[in-house]
Amino acid sequence: MSIPFIQKARLGAYITKKMITGEKKFPLVLMLEPLFKCNLKCKGCGKTAYPKEILEKRMSVSECVEAVEECGAPVVSIPGGEPLLHPEIHKIVDELIKRKKFIYLCTNSTLLKKRISDFSPSPYLTFNIHLDGLRERHDALVNAPGTFDKAVEAIKFLVSKGFRVTTNTTFFYGETPESAEKFLDFLTSLNVEAMTISAGFSYEKAEAQDNFLNRETTIELFKGIFKRSKGKGWKFNHSILYLDFLAGNQDYKCTPWGNPTRNIFGWQRPCYLLNDGYAPTYKDLIENTDWEKYGHHKDPRCKNCMVHCGYEPSAVIDTVKHPLKALIVTLRGLYKS
Repeated sequence: MSIPFIQKARLGAYITKKMITGEKKFPLVLMLEPLFKCNLKCKGCGKTAYPKEILEKRMSVSECVEAVEECGAPVVSIPGGEPLLHPEIHKIVDELIKRKKFIYLCTNSTLLKKRISDFSPSPYLTFNIHLDGLRERHDALVNAPGTFDKAVEAIKFLVSKGFRVTTNTTFFYGETPESAEKFLDFLTSLNVEAMTISAGFSYEKAEAQDNFLNRETTIELFKGIFKRSKGKGWKFNHSILYLDFLAGNQDYKCTPWGNPTRNIFGWQRPCYLLNDGYAPTYKDLIENTDWEKYGHHKDPRCKNCMVHCGYEPSAVIDTVKHPLKALIVTLRGLYKS
């Protein structure tokens, strides 16, 4: 896969240390949502359904830094909403870079030209650009014609200026292995560092509930995609065992504590996708959440979920524990007939 060596080494050392010290639940990636407000209204997202008074709220720089330090995760993903709508997002990023956190700033890129002068290239900062398909499909899913072209322009600009750039794609109902192949080929041609891929999870407040995949159709789709991957040079921002999980070759339990979420309301229980209330502190989240009741084997809301925020930590920890297993999958390839 295509995560930079320094990032993989730091993450591996971090996990190993946690295991040696006997810590059972520890964060790998903090999902930091400093606001829910967005300038798009994507069909698969439920965040913009909040009332106006909630959408106008945002976390301060100090609140964001405190959350990162309280949690201690080596990687911080900053989704939203649209983070570039936050007037102090660059200050948040600067503070996290000072602390040597690996940051994935998730953006639809429509505001990038206005804000890019606030940022400088850094090995700790990655712009994670949202693209859910080629032009017609992406623009339909985000309800905004022209968004695809703006995102592609932004990717080319960021790459030319020396920024780390990845893409973030959610595959929804109607995607086929053939259409996904063309799309991933296109992203690869843009020279992005890596691609994040996921199957859509059914937010209760999302506009179009018929857009989501179930577990069986997710596995079928990814098997078909990986069957076409040989010789393509596709680079994914995932562990090899998580991708093998998407193809139905691994069966992991969800570890939602691996990617805890902090937003304007507090620490969200149990994960980025489900909302069973909020904890006032990270310590309270970890110690007073009934983690055992979640996952596709137990909670019916989780039945069709295979999203990386819950299952990537399981795969990463498995990789550290069983590196030979990961090597075998790498040598074998992701497609098993």
